[in-house]
Amino acid sequence: MSSDDRKPGLHVAWTTVTYRSLVLLILSAFLVFGVAVRFTFPQFTDNTVKKASDVFGKLLERIAGMGTSTGTGVVTAQQAHFTALDGTVRVKKGTGNSWVTADYNIPLEKGDVVQTGSEGMAKVVFNDGTSYTVKQDSLIVIQENSANDQQQTSVAVAVSTGTVDLSTATYSQGSKSQVIVDGATASLAPESAAQVRNDPKSDRHEILMKKGTGEVTRNGETVKLANWEKVSFQGPQSRLEKAKEIGPPTPIAPANMAPLFSAGEATKDVEFSWTPMANAVGYRLRISRNPYFSSTLVDKKVNTAAVTVTNLGQGAYYWMVQSYDGAGKESVESEKNRFTVISKGKDTEAIDLELDPFIQHGHVIEVTGKTQIGARVMVNGSEVPMVASDGQFHFFTPPLPTGEAVITVTAQTAQGGVNTQQKKIVIQ
Repeated sequence: MSSDDRKPGLHVAWTTVTYRSLVLLILSAFLVFGVAVRFTFPQFTDNTVKKASDVFGKLLERIAGMGTSTGTGVVTAQQAHFTALDGTVRVKKGTGNSWVTADYNIPLEKGDVVQTGSEGMAKVVFNDGTSYTVKQDSLIVIQENSANDQQQTSVAVAVSTGTVDLSTATYSQGSKSQVIVDGATASLAPESAAQVRNDPKSDRHEILMKKGTGEVTRNGETVKLANWEKVSFQGPQSRLEKAKEIGPPTPIAPANMAPLFSAGEATKDVEFSWTPMANAVGYRLRISRNPYFSSTLVDKKVNTAAVTVTNLGQGAYYWMVQSYDGAGKESVESEKNRFTVISKGKDTEAIDLELDPFIQHGHVIEVTGKTQIGARVMVNGSEVPMVASDGQFHFFTPPLPTGEAVITVTAQTAQGGVNTQQKKIVIQ
């Protein structure tokens, strides 16, 4: 290089050094130093090198594993949340002694207690997709809600008293979802549903498998359950009694969350229909103004799978149906469908409904927007639990299957105003 090329100034040469390379370099220096000490002071280093080799070996194993995760088995506590509340529902945190009124902003953790009143219902959803519908006069305790770094989840809920419907989602292998009733533990398979009844006063306890499979263990005895099989027991030392239940019809019409318009009339005739059941000689139809059926407007038996009920006034209704056989034994209750009778004139205008761009979280779609003050909002038939006082709403859909899907958002008011918007999305 000529003298002309040598210019004064500060010259910096950059060399990229990874953390792994740096640690290995330091260990190499220590190794050279150790060898020198070994030959200089052989007796002193005999035990020292032996003990240190284990430490350096473990450290090298960690360095070799940098950048890859092999799973440490660390368990992390998770939170559950309310997705539906109706009537009187209270919560007592596991870390406190006082009851508070339940609301959607209260996270539910291990040790928390949820209690419903005589006209109260609550739906609790866990991170693994397991949901618990806590019916009136019931009390549950969250015993476990955790996950490890391999995405294996563990959910356990004790039903102290009352009735609970629960369902599981598709969770990873090694996960578990359990419900505990008076010393009996029911473990449910993925995509299963069950109903649990616990009556400590009369010492009656039941676990009914409504869909999927599961097994119940108590006092060293294990019973496997499939669709519409039930175990019951009484007394601390009693055995589990297994029985087959009659499956209920499936409600068809009115569909869940359907608006029924009466074209300006004060009342409307509504046709109800459901799937016919083999071996059924008749059906019991019940209609109520509330989802817990503490009172009924219609309670009638018919011998056909369809019937028309006349003169239903405006407002929201719930309905369910049961079948019964020749001996009069009734099936379990069907799902409860909700519909609304709305008086709508020809000149009724559509209400405001503005949707924000959808946000996709894997197979879950986040739906936000704004509607008219006081309106109800449904997303794909599921009611948005809470609409703010200014009409803003926020909703997460259940996991959607891969492929093209349609998101239908409907807003409606008690005065008959309605607005429905649909958007197509692709789940990959």
